[in-house]
Amino acid sequence: MDAHEAGSAVRHGPGGEPHDAPAVDVPPPPPEPEAEPRAGVAALSLRYQIAAALALAVVAITVCVHTGMVFLHVAPSNTVTKQHGQAIDDWIYPEFEQNWKLFAPNPLQQNIAVQARASVATADGRIRTTRWYDLSAEDGRAIDGNPLPSHTQQNALRRAWDFFVATHDAENRPVGLRGALSESYLRRIVELRLGREDVAGEGGAVERVQVRSRTTNVRPPKWSEERVSDRPTYRVLPWWRIPETHEREDTR
Repeated sequence: MDAHEAGSAVRHGPGGEPHDAPAVDVPPPPPEPEAEPRAGVAALSLRYQIAAALALAVVAITVCVHTGMVFLHVAPSNTVTKQHGQAIDDWIYPEFEQNWKLFAPNPLQQNIAVQARASVATADGRIRTTRWYDLSAEDGRAIDGNPLPSHTQQNALRRAWDFFVATHDAENRPVGLRGALSESYLRRIVELRLGREDVAGEGGAVERVQVRSRTTNVRPPKWSEERVSDRPTYRVLPWWRIPETHEREDTR
């Protein structure tokens, strides 16, 4: 028997009958990875995805418009600001006014405190006048030691007073079209602040408010030969009557 016949006999076995080859273990196919659950906007239904996309679009457009308005407000005079200056001012003033005094070569050398008092109608029909409340000092105490003071605590009252002074003459008469706006803005801030102090008391109602500023010079350094007065000066505004609509809002 030659080698070829021997190999054939081995494959077919004795008698020529084929026999099964030894079984080979085949590993099972790996399991298919499970789909990760969707998160964020993708987990919402199509209707809510559309609503979220529209909301994001509105926010993005508002941010772009606001950024553009601020840029045009602080940019030098140009064709756009000359043609649309009123629309830019209406958007910026008074809440978003930009001020660069931090970079001025001659910084402010005075401390200006805004104070207010109220005329209150008491529950028994009498009229009383409250003491002067130092609103600027209250803001200072809220900021002192606060690592993240709010914009309201830092700037709302101060900028409202600067806005008023810039639009009124020395006799407290409005100059220009924004004078009435500055009065309304300052008066509303004072109303809210005095309301927070509960100056009216139980059963009382604030009928009028009055605002004044107390200005003192910042003391020069010890090595300076400059001499300044340390006596405060006051600017007292007339009494402002509280509109009835504001009174109704405050009692709700």
